[in-house]
Amino acid sequence: MTNQKNHSFLTNVNAMTERAEKCLKLPPGLAEQLRSCRSVYQVSFPVELNRQYRVFNGWCAVHSEHRLPTKGGMRFSSIVQQEEIEALATIMTYKCALANVPFGGSKTGLCIRPRDYEEHELEIITRAFARELIKRGYISPSVNVPAPDMGTSQREMGWIADTYRTLHPQDVNAIACVTGKPLSQSGVAGRTEATGRGVQYGLREFFRHPDDVKKTGLSGDLAGKRIIIQGLGKVGYHAAKFLQEEDGALIVAIVEKDGALLSDKGLPVDKVKEYIDRTGGVKGFAEASFVPEGMKVFESPCDILIPAAREEQITAENAARIQARLIAEAANGPVTAEADKILIKKGKVIIPDVYLNSGGVVVSYFEWIKNISHISFGRMEKRLDEMRGLQIVEAIESLIGRPVPAEIREKLTHGTEELDLVRSGLDDTMRVTYNMVREVRLSRQDVPDLRTAAYVIALQKIVRSYEELGI
Repeated sequence: MTNQKNHSFLTNVNAMTERAEKCLKLPPGLAEQLRSCRSVYQVSFPVELNRQYRVFNGWCAVHSEHRLPTKGGMRFSSIVQQEEIEALATIMTYKCALANVPFGGSKTGLCIRPRDYEEHELEIITRAFARELIKRGYISPSVNVPAPDMGTSQREMGWIADTYRTLHPQDVNAIACVTGKPLSQSGVAGRTEATGRGVQYGLREFFRHPDDVKKTGLSGDLAGKRIIIQGLGKVGYHAAKFLQEEDGALIVAIVEKDGALLSDKGLPVDKVKEYIDRTGGVKGFAEASFVPEGMKVFESPCDILIPAAREEQITAENAARIQARLIAEAANGPVTAEADKILIKKGKVIIPDVYLNSGGVVVSYFEWIKNISHISFGRMEKRLDEMRGLQIVEAIESLIGRPVPAEIREKLTHGTEELDLVRSGLDDTMRVTYNMVREVRLSRQDVPDLRTAAYVIALQKIVRSYEELGI
């Protein structure tokens, strides 16, 4: 996968936006507003480490405030730059609108290579960055709510939440200033896995529609489907793990920055992840074949290709060589606008990132709701569910004259917990959203693919908000 700075990402996002705008015939001024970020804040701040001062650069881009707060991940990466942050903020706006999550879109990034620092140093840097943003109103429960992204995790979100509470001790909703926090700091069950789980639910929904599946040349469900996945980070790992363990798919290749692993029998995802975390790459993993040129494997025949790493991995240069029957965009912007045209012309079906990558923000919304309502999901109904289930079991046993098997009894008397509700809400969101996208694609001749359909729906909702607000 590429590690180069690419300054065309925003151009690609806007090009895809323009395709949908043509379908809606928007006035030029309004179309330009939809593509422009509302504000971009750049900050440079010093941090003393080992008796030396280091200056760090970061950005916060707010694309649209048609809904508040705005929402987006916080990215720590050595190749973060402003245009990338603007592009990701733009995608977030569309992602939230499409999934009916009442947030505007934003993105925050810090130019840093996290692995170069000890944990205590990262904490100092993260808290300093957070203070710069909080003091200027770029982080708060009601204005802008970051979440984990590349290079960050629940650990960083915990540090930021604590920093915000220190600066705003009277804010009763302070804990809602970020999402993706540890459970011990009012996080929500299922958030860490949410984006990968959303990829799984989105693919499941696609395979529930035989007519859609037929266009890929495939049939049936996910069982036995041969998958190549690029990037075994937070998103790719969970998507690969769930698709293999719960749906019977075969992860036949994993592409990482130092090469790729191959196995026709399916790779042991947990073991590969543990090896990557320990060594920093896949080279040397004993239970699979290693190919140094990972992107060559990326172009190999398979049923489903899942780019789950960075943006712009399928470009005009390699699009013609992509042999996957179905491309499922688990990362943000993994296919460029020109590559998208090439793939569509070749008859490839693409499930777009603006839909498939939305699991994280959906579950972040659940966490934000939990935080501002100050009550855990399932707390009030769990015991009631257990009692009702027990009554059903007792009624069944009285009718059949023998005990209900223990496995069935356990399922019927299980009280609804937070994780059950989170997964149910995410599954329902992915189902409803895909069917909206599918309906637009099928009902409009000027909408040729799922990506354009998704953008059309998102833009319609945003335009409606602007009109109602008189903006």
